[in-house]
Amino acid sequence: MRHAFRAGPQWIAGAMSGTSMDGVDLALIETDGVSITGFGETRYRPYSEEERAVIRAGLGLWPGDAGVAEAARVVEAAHLEAFAGLEGARAFGFHGQTLAHDPEGGRTHQAGDGARIAEALGLTTVWDFRSNDMGLGGQGAPLAPFYHWALARYIGAEGPVAFLNLGGVGNITLVDPGVAGPELPGACLAFDTGPANAPIDDLMRARRGEAFDRDGVLTRAGRVDAETVAVFLDDVYFRKMPPKSLDRDAFPKLRDWVAGMADADAVATLGACCAGAVAQAMEHLPRHPERVLVTGGGRRNPGLMEMLAIALGRPVVPVEDVGLDGDFLEAQAFAYLAMRVLLGLPTSAPGTTGVAAPVGGGRVTRVKGR
Repeated sequence: MRHAFRAGPQWIAGAMSGTSMDGVDLALIETDGVSITGFGETRYRPYSEEERAVIRAGLGLWPGDAGVAEAARVVEAAHLEAFAGLEGARAFGFHGQTLAHDPEGGRTHQAGDGARIAEALGLTTVWDFRSNDMGLGGQGAPLAPFYHWALARYIGAEGPVAFLNLGGVGNITLVDPGVAGPELPGACLAFDTGPANAPIDDLMRARRGEAFDRDGVLTRAGRVDAETVAVFLDDVYFRKMPPKSLDRDAFPKLRDWVAGMADADAVATLGACCAGAVAQAMEHLPRHPERVLVTGGGRRNPGLMEMLAIALGRPVVPVEDVGLDGDFLEAQAFAYLAMRVLLGLPTSAPGTTGVAAPVGGGRVTRVKGR
């Protein structure tokens, strides 16, 4: 049944609710599962503070735990609201909201039931993208690298390109657009770099009641505590060879280490930890990329972007510089992956998640006639 979906370019919707928990990003792309042939409508549906509190209460929990069902209801309702009235989609890639991710234990948990979404929308829905990969020994993350490969070809890149996603957690993908398919050896190497926006966002919310460091004001103003950064970067994770992935709250001691600092110093130190982790990650890349293209919310923090350029010793630019939309790139990625699942194509490979062999992820809930 998986191969019943018609081949050729199709308009597919995708959505992402990321580790920053700011809201639901939704995007339409036209794709045949290999190439990108068009970009369509994008939408953003923010979470209210009350909704975010319900989701946060579910962090670290697993199916059946108290509070998980409530988080799932919030996530599902927000996605349905974001999708309302959207025209033209042949299918929907629904990621849900990651509440817990335990790659060493071979388990992951995304809140939200794709079957309920499919029924409510009357639209074939692909969901639970990570479990198949983890069942075959993969980390289950990151999953956007195949889409990064397609984007590199779309922008006409000729040599290796690095996509650096700075969401709640940072991840990097080195892609070679000259390789004929994203699942083939040498096409993609990807892994989580370390914490990115999540520690800064959590501190801003706890101390100032603000969602993030707007315009990087505190990141730029603060004094970095070099000793804290050095201790952080001495963690064994940064020496571990990729592929590798992290949970949102994988470094809880960071909160304690900056607890006694002034707001600006704490934020600047957390930013330097993020930049230092990316610099460490670059050491694991087998080839130097021609460009480092930054996506995710971190690209909007000028202080963090400056720290990255210094730490890497090279320019880093937002993906908008090459005509892409960094606000919706991950939502687009799950539309792309949904199309691949529907066609029976792999969505991860040894170079992206450490899975034993290229594998297709995702459950498909089909709706009659769609």
